Amino acid sequence: MTTIAKDRELPAPAITPENKPYFDGTARGVFMLKYCDACERFHHYPRAICPHCFSDRTRWVEARGTGTIYTFSVLRLGTPTPFALAYVQLDEGPRVMTNLVDCDLDALAIGMRVRMVCKPATDGTMIVMFTPAAR
Repeated sequence: MTTIAKDRELPAPAITPENKPYFDGTARGVFMLKYCDACERFHHYPRAICPHCFSDRTRWVEARGTGTIYTFSVLRLGTPTPFALAYVQLDEGPRVMTNLVDCDLDALAIGMRVRMVCKPATDGTMIVMFTPAAR
């Protein structure tokens, strides 16, 4: 069976001063991550204090926007169109919860390489999602 992922309506995110640089990046098609200069680790979701060592020595860094599917689930019931919800292990280290789009939902697999794409929310804010990487 083949189930092609279709675009669906995405609610607008809550943009705050703390996460605004992240969404400024998505508007340019760039995935921004926070990096901690104290423990030298990336983290996501963006926050001023490092969740690993609690340092405030964090800064924004442009990520590669690539990774692998850690786990996923295809939702088919109770939704107008099927979609895939996933955790993607970024090449920089963090795992991010996301949607898998522009793909055959039945061909997805754990460990599959993916790359970032951005899709617009209802207010035009670009939201990071992932799609299978070209082979």
